[in-house]
Amino acid sequence: MTQQGVRWTADQVLALAPDAASREAAGRLATAGPWSEVGSTDGGTVWGVCRGGGGGPYRTVVDVADASGPTCTCGCPSLRYPCKHALGLLLLWTGGDGAVPEGEPPAWAERWVTGRREDAEAAAGAETAETGAAETGAAGAETAETGAAGTEVAAGTAGDASGSVSRTRDPVAARRRAERRAERITAGATELEQRLADLLRGGLAEAEQTGYAWWEETAARMVDAQAPGLASRVRELGSTASSGPDWPVRLLEECALLHLLDQGWLRRDRLPQDLAATVRTRVGLPATADGPAVRDQWLILAQYDSVDARLTTRRVWLYGTETGRTALLLSYGAAGRAPELTLPVGLSLDAELSTYPGGGRRRAALGKRFAPPAPVEIRPKGVTPSQALARYGSALRDDPWLESVPVTLEQVVPVPDGDSWQLADASGGTALPLTPAFGNRAGLWRLVALSGGVPVQVFGECGHRGFTPLTAWPAGPGQAVSLT
Repeated sequence: MTQQGVRWTADQVLALAPDAASREAAGRLATAGPWSEVGSTDGGTVWGVCRGGGGGPYRTVVDVADASGPTCTCGCPSLRYPCKHALGLLLLWTGGDGAVPEGEPPAWAERWVTGRREDAEAAAGAETAETGAAETGAAGAETAETGAAGTEVAAGTAGDASGSVSRTRDPVAARRRAERRAERITAGATELEQRLADLLRGGLAEAEQTGYAWWEETAARMVDAQAPGLASRVRELGSTASSGPDWPVRLLEECALLHLLDQGWLRRDRLPQDLAATVRTRVGLPATADGPAVRDQWLILAQYDSVDARLTTRRVWLYGTETGRTALLLSYGAAGRAPELTLPVGLSLDAELSTYPGGGRRRAALGKRFAPPAPVEIRPKGVTPSQALARYGSALRDDPWLESVPVTLEQVVPVPDGDSWQLADASGGTALPLTPAFGNRAGLWRLVALSGGVPVQVFGECGHRGFTPLTAWPAGPGQAVSLT
């Protein structure tokens, strides 16, 4: 339950699903038929018993008023979180047709909610005490945590790149470790420069003949040099070769960007502070959210996952309704597991954020939360397509390797453009092409149906490949619609 007794929408519930299969299964459970003993409280608890097909019934409880985000428990054996039963129960609850009446929770539901909240309070108290002790006993110590979109975790490097938060009581030893790692990265970047030069000297046609093994071997050398960011870009180069029409052009462009990153690292002492921090992050060095904590009502703009063989990366975009800032939260799940951070799109979160170093300071760490997500009528400020392109161009000055920037387009209409689609300015100005990948998603048809030829407001990512819509709002009053 959100503030003022307002229920979530179905889109906000489905945004919590870890994958498409869970969303589909939850839709089948969003009817009263499989459920019994359902109910809810104004305090934010929803419960029910689902008739299961593999050994049920399953007791399901969801606490949507937890300040740390919605939590749930279910008797089913599913490894997905939230499971289909929790999502189906929430979808049934969002209907608001009396299918989930308000009442007193049964003992089994009350025990779980009470225990969950007591554990959360105890954990918060322990974390506060531990943080205070660490700050007192380790003044001036370094903090190492996962950086650069989790590349250390993905690469599986050891030592300083363990991907976990570590504090040392010996700043001299920490500085020596940092210096040794910097030397290894420098050696790796120098070797990579030579390999790129050999590739270009022999001609890009050779890249088609060498196959992927050469790129993978080069990436492994960068992992050995503790530069997982360089390794990730090398692997992308390997997938670009022979990847379709005009692949030599794309490969040359990516080689140029990798060369630029190499040179940025080798000459990092001559760069402005923010650009040097961006280079360190792109190479794969850990970073700390050292920006001051900023409290705001953060509108949850979008949430989506990127999955590879090593890691699931969840991106959550937030918009400060008072500061007007847009921030990115990153969360990770290893070995096919969904990341823990889950925030419902369209609601707002009263919380503190601290930014990471680098150009633009978009990425942030979520700090203290003061209340559970709640509805808000405010929408982010929008710009025209031409202004969105100008914003991306300006951002490239601070981070030349930036794939895209977060942008809200105001008064745009989705229109077909041959075999693809674009978002056209309703005033008759410019238009932005949609990225090819989005054109194959169901989100495109949700956007077209929401618009119906009428201008809408769309939040997404604008980059050199086009615009990727993530969330849209109707022309008049209405809730945010997730397009991911």
